[in-house]
Amino acid sequence: MRDSGTGHPGVGAPGSAVAEDAENVHRSRLAWRAEQLRVWDLLQLVAPWLLLTTSTVIYLSQELTGSGEPFWPEGAPVLGLVAASALWVLVGQTLPLRRRTLRPVPASLYLVGLLTLCVVLMTYSEVFLVFTISGFFQAYLLRPWPVGVLGVLATSVVLNGAAMHVWDDPSPEVLGEFLLIVAVQTAAIGAGILLTARSEPEERKREELVERLEEALHENAGLHAQLVAQARESGAQDERQRLAGEIHDTLAQGLAGIITQLQAAERSADVRGEAREQVARALRLARSSLTEARRSVQALAPQELGRAHLPDALRTLTERWSQDQGISAQVEVTGDREPLSPAIEVSLFRVAQESLTNVAKHAGATRVGVTLSYTGAEVLLDVRDDGRGFGRQDGTGFGLTSMRQRIRGVGGHVEVQSAPGEGTSVSARVPAIAPGGTGTEGMIDR
Repeated sequence: MRDSGTGHPGVGAPGSAVAEDAENVHRSRLAWRAEQLRVWDLLQLVAPWLLLTTSTVIYLSQELTGSGEPFWPEGAPVLGLVAASALWVLVGQTLPLRRRTLRPVPASLYLVGLLTLCVVLMTYSEVFLVFTISGFFQAYLLRPWPVGVLGVLATSVVLNGAAMHVWDDPSPEVLGEFLLIVAVQTAAIGAGILLTARSEPEERKREELVERLEEALHENAGLHAQLVAQARESGAQDERQRLAGEIHDTLAQGLAGIITQLQAAERSADVRGEAREQVARALRLARSSLTEARRSVQALAPQELGRAHLPDALRTLTERWSQDQGISAQVEVTGDREPLSPAIEVSLFRVAQESLTNVAKHAGATRVGVTLSYTGAEVLLDVRDDGRGFGRQDGTGFGLTSMRQRIRGVGGHVEVQSAPGEGTSVSARVPAIAPGGTGTEGMIDR
């Protein structure tokens, strides 16, 4: 079974690589098409200005250097027509394209006016044939596509008619050549308009989709930042709750023991020897609590676990508790000891500590048994006493709640069994997670 399982990745890896390569190719193709659209949009925007500027510069250079006649005032109408053409291009094409407000009817009217200006300019100089070429770029903007083809035809007629002087000498040979050139030019450029009309809407939709996806990614980034902030707040809340449990398990329990010993000393004040013993116990608890408080601030881990592993720490804790409380207590460890993560050991130790404190405060027991069992996949801790016990409604104190939360935080659970007059049993069950983060069960499988 394992051999066949290990074979699957080998079979699936090439398919995954092919799919990844195909996805990369698809993304590259989409990026290339998007770049083409941007370049074409820029060309349509810039071409009329470039052609008009080129025509004007050539015209001025020819008139100023090649002609002996003065340029002014004969050249004033040409400059006026150039200015009118620039204003026409600005209002009719550039601004609508930049604002994306170009509409079919105004675009068609713009082409008619553009060709009219070109015809008038060409009566002064044939160099403005260059500017007439901008009509082909405008034809690509006309919708629907038959109107665009008609715009190509009109531009071709104006351009070639002026270049070939068809209207000056309409001989059959010149007219036939003119018609042939116009037909071929219209068919060639018109085919491009037809293909663009079919493919460009889809490309535009893809571009809009990419823009929406980018907006969604930005929105998701904002949501992610909010989730991170919420996670930090939740982590801070969990840390506050954990610190509350630490304080309860250390300082509160130590101070409770001090109060108990001092009260006993007060009650036995008439017997000097007993009072001294109670005060000595209180001092030991006070010193221990102070040491534990300092250590908790530094490491927030039980002092006993800083010097030994969990079984030895439980034994030390239980023996000290037995001496302080005068109650018989035994510790038993079963199974093969396994190293546990610090979080697991701290949680089990705190459960034992809280359980013994509850026994001293409430149970009135004469015997206590602490059992730590290593079962391989799990670790079990049982603390049993023969005290007075309690009813179901009494098992909701902060100590028991803290126990359950602490053990639940490491993937385990706590069971408390008790009845009036029958003692109490506290059982904690947690997964056997090694310090490196690998469970014992996983180690056995391997």
